[in-house]
Amino acid sequence: MDSPPELSFDAPRVVIGRGDGCEVRLPDPSVSHRHATIRQRGADYIVVDEGSTNGTFVGSVRLGAQSPRVLRSGDVIRVGRVWLEVQIKPVAPQLATPNSTKELALALVANALNSQGEEASVKVQVFEGADSGRELVLGLFEHRFVIGRGKSVDLAFDEEDASRRHCEVIRRGDKVFVRDLNSKNGTFLDDKQLAPERETRWPAQAILRIGSNRMRFEDPVALALEELERAADEHMSPDDSVDPPDTKLAEAEPTPADEDVLSDLVRDARS
Repeated sequence: MDSPPELSFDAPRVVIGRGDGCEVRLPDPSVSHRHATIRQRGADYIVVDEGSTNGTFVGSVRLGAQSPRVLRSGDVIRVGRVWLEVQIKPVAPQLATPNSTKELALALVANALNSQGEEASVKVQVFEGADSGRELVLGLFEHRFVIGRGKSVDLAFDEEDASRRHCEVIRRGDKVFVRDLNSKNGTFLDDKQLAPERETRWPAQAILRIGSNRMRFEDPVALALEELERAADEHMSPDDSVDPPDTKLAEAEPTPADEDVLSDLVRDARS
């Protein structure tokens, strides 16, 4: 990633963790499934450790379990190995959705796989038929990739039974969808013909067929994310601790909270 990703929230509570239901979803085994919570209380914002395995830090100070600390705009929080910067703003510019938080988690996993030299591309591959061996990389979320026999398509076929613009493939979070574009000979998913102009979920193991071409898609990133979610917490030793991204912020002593709060912009500053 060229710059740290950002998520914006306007809610009384934001849960940080590795689990699927967390608003800030961090795919790292050092992060507990439900690690910490940022809450709103009056005009203040606090962070609470939820009994995590490796603790929650504000700067260099570790929080006690269920011992809230008041946050200031610009504070950095460490959960496991991951640092987050919290910016408290009067109006959130663009609120996070379940899809955007899922896409952030997938992007973080893809970044980790790429840094390790592992395959991270989501691909549609033709494994049988007239165009066997051809493939399409689904690199963008919500982009509509067109498959067909025409020239201005994303995956071009020589298959005679394919229409010029035969179908669309859409990647949305960790899911892939197919939409038949009123093709002449139809689009088939596990030999069942799809209704035209209607998005249909493409399950990971299902076979998409256009004429003689049979296709499947592979998503190593989604598989890696699922494995991380199922994994047990990884216990960190003191030697595993990661220095804060800004030593000035690390030296700042967090303020104990009198009560509880949340409605803010949480930014993944460094991981």
